[in-house]
Amino acid sequence: MLFYHLERQPLEAVIPTLLEKTLERGWRAVVQVGLDERLDALDEALWTYRPDSFLPHGRASDGHPEHQPILLTTGNETQNGAGVRFLVEGAETTSFTGFVRIVILFDGNDPDALQKARSQWKAAKAAGAPATYWQQSETGRWQKKA
Repeated sequence: MLFYHLERQPLEAVIPTLLEKTLERGWRAVVQVGLDERLDALDEALWTYRPDSFLPHGRASDGHPEHQPILLTTGNETQNGAGVRFLVEGAETTSFTGFVRIVILFDGNDPDALQKARSQWKAAKAAGAPATYWQQSETGRWQKKA
């Protein structure tokens, strides 16, 4: 499991790069969002984050979720056979297996998000799942902290 502590950039600025790297490795992704309203915002952000790029994605409600390289959802299903699960905006999991990677991105400026991430860290460790913790530096670069 990879925990990304966002402090300098919002989710919409960070997740497109992580999703690009996921697709470059030949993996599919499922992005689980905690709230429907945030699902709409993330969907829009992935279409507009940079004018010269494209991240193929969709929702189950768009039809044919099994064909989506990146599937956006508020549920814990993995209808596209994803190898990487991203948990954002308060989404949580109780299963730490079945994926090449599980990535939790959380807002370091939100006390509730910090608490949820701490709970997920403890649950992952208790389940014996390998976990690493990454935090943004002053310059916005990622530094491995644990």
